[in-house]
Amino acid sequence: MRNTLAASTLILALTAAISGSGLITPAHAQVTQGSAATSMVSPNRYGLPDFGDLVEQVGPAVVNISVVEERQVGMTDNPFGNDPFYDFLRRFGVPMPDMPGQPGGTPRINRGIGSGFIVSSDGYVLTNAHVVGDSGAEVTVRLIDKREFKARVVGTDKRTDVAVLKIEASNLPTVKIGNADRARVGEWVVAMGSPFGFDNTVTAGIISAKARRLPDENYVPFIQTDVAINPGNSGGPLFNLAGEVVGINSQIYSRSGGFMGISFAIPIDVAMTVKDQLVTHGRVQRGRLGIAIQGVDKELAQTFGLSDARGALVASVEPGSAADKAGLKAGDVVLTVDGTRVVDSADLPRIIGEKRPGNRVRLEIWRDGKAREVTATLDELTPEPTTTARRSGGEPAGGKLGLNARMLTSQEASQLGVSNGIVVEGASGPAARAGLRRGDVILAINNQPVGSLEQFRQQIERAGNRFALLIQRGEARIFVPVRIE
Repeated sequence: MRNTLAASTLILALTAAISGSGLITPAHAQVTQGSAATSMVSPNRYGLPDFGDLVEQVGPAVVNISVVEERQVGMTDNPFGNDPFYDFLRRFGVPMPDMPGQPGGTPRINRGIGSGFIVSSDGYVLTNAHVVGDSGAEVTVRLIDKREFKARVVGTDKRTDVAVLKIEASNLPTVKIGNADRARVGEWVVAMGSPFGFDNTVTAGIISAKARRLPDENYVPFIQTDVAINPGNSGGPLFNLAGEVVGINSQIYSRSGGFMGISFAIPIDVAMTVKDQLVTHGRVQRGRLGIAIQGVDKELAQTFGLSDARGALVASVEPGSAADKAGLKAGDVVLTVDGTRVVDSADLPRIIGEKRPGNRVRLEIWRDGKAREVTATLDELTPEPTTTARRSGGEPAGGKLGLNARMLTSQEASQLGVSNGIVVEGASGPAARAGLRRGDVILAINNQPVGSLEQFRQQIERAGNRFALLIQRGEARIFVPVRIE
């Protein structure tokens, strides 16, 4: 973090993990549009809003979600994992208490709770992706009338933190879908969910701001509210006074891990777009230009001759990308996309991401002191792993290693400063026992750089039963010893 305040402030997802420690871990059916919806809230005898009628009508469509996941304990989960003597003994196969992969070791059971809401009478449910977690979890949906259903994960999209579940039932109560664009700063909103497991909890507040940008969140213009949101509220609906869902409660801004007056919701239009793609295609397709961008401040605007500080400044163009083919150059400033203004540089990834691969887009750019127009045919943004009933994410890499992985994209490789690498998307067996985890980037095996996935498989076969992987984890590069039993 760059300063003391930032270092002490967390953006937290809101699922409550109940694994004995009490710690917090990352906590649409009918569409109404056109005429303004009628408010379901009237003043009580004290002149304050009475939400009783609203809650009574919308409550049956709000659900509690519980998740149980069994996973193999890796080195990083072992209490001795950072002890150099533990690693020394592990390499020579000396049994230790609860040592991963050794007799006496037991898988860890993770339990979590969250919220969701029913968007179709035949059983489609929306929630947060971080509520569902990785593939293999057992997901149970409980209704307000105490009925419980085992849910199938239709798909998740980690970039927007949206997940779609399906339960086998009919004639279910559903929510109404509102228009997040028409929601106004200052208007009342109501949240429903299961904070800390307390089902059907109702809280209220106002919309504090719209189109908030959070760190590392390029595709969601969050709705900021002061509605009390806590772990377990994740995935629950945010209603306007007409009883329409305008957002999905997702994150809080906190120094302590608990609610401190600022919470964030995913606009419902973003979530519905993701839902439609997950149901139809099993994954979300997004357009890609292939440029690195930065913001335009007042000084840069004056330097380039712009009348005001707006747009996205092109820092570099990836060779062979859609932007390169369209003739974009470093130093161009993208002002609009198909007539939509790019007010801030963070707007561009979202606007382009909402387009489908193969679409032609008109870009108004600023170059050499004047505006001009170029046309680009979008590539597809490399999909992040999705959890679906048909897909497990990544392809097998090194059968005996127990690894699912994919190659780095050229953009990711450029950001890491490497030519090639393999991104871990799932680990089991020897890979999990060695401590490999999702997001690790494998750079070399026994000091030999990795090439394609097929070459990596061949390298694994030639390496025998003991070898070392050089991986990048966050900012650090470390060697991980692997032993095949």
